[in-house]
Amino acid sequence: MTMLMAMVFQTDIRTPLYANSWTPHHAGAYAGTCIFLIALAVIARLLVAFRARQERIWADRDARRRYVVVNGKEPVAERLSRDSDAKGATMMISENGVEERVVVVQKKDGVTRPWRFSVDPVRAVMDTVIVGVGYLLMLAVMTMNVGYFMSVLGGTFLGSLLVGRYSEVYHH
Repeated sequence: MTMLMAMVFQTDIRTPLYANSWTPHHAGAYAGTCIFLIALAVIARLLVAFRARQERIWADRDARRRYVVVNGKEPVAERLSRDSDAKGATMMISENGVEERVVVVQKKDGVTRPWRFSVDPVRAVMDTVIVGVGYLLMLAVMTMNVGYFMSVLGGTFLGSLLVGRYSEVYHH
């Protein structure tokens, strides 16, 4: 069986979605398929927002991580005392009459967090699910059915309206 890919938008309600067995044969089934695509697009936006939230949680957890002194390793304070850049960054802070000498530390750009068993496999699964849902939406749009296309756009709009503020970067 040969099937040519449509190169123009069409409005046939008997457009298969993902398999020939998922071919709406009446208006109600077509509407149900469009509602499914709207829900799938909303889920895609929810997943992107959830991943951004998880990244913030993981970054905060890394920032709060406590460091321990390891036998045989030089303490950070000693390294900073010999660093010429750090010496210029010391200052006095006074609060409630108590003065403290502190070192001003700035986060270096491009520092990659270490691989962590508690974070990286979860991140990989989330990315795989997000990409899988995105490909399912892409396949629906590739049918060139106007209803399917508008459903994906409508679901994306609705999902972004609901949770778009939680996503830090734009994902498509």
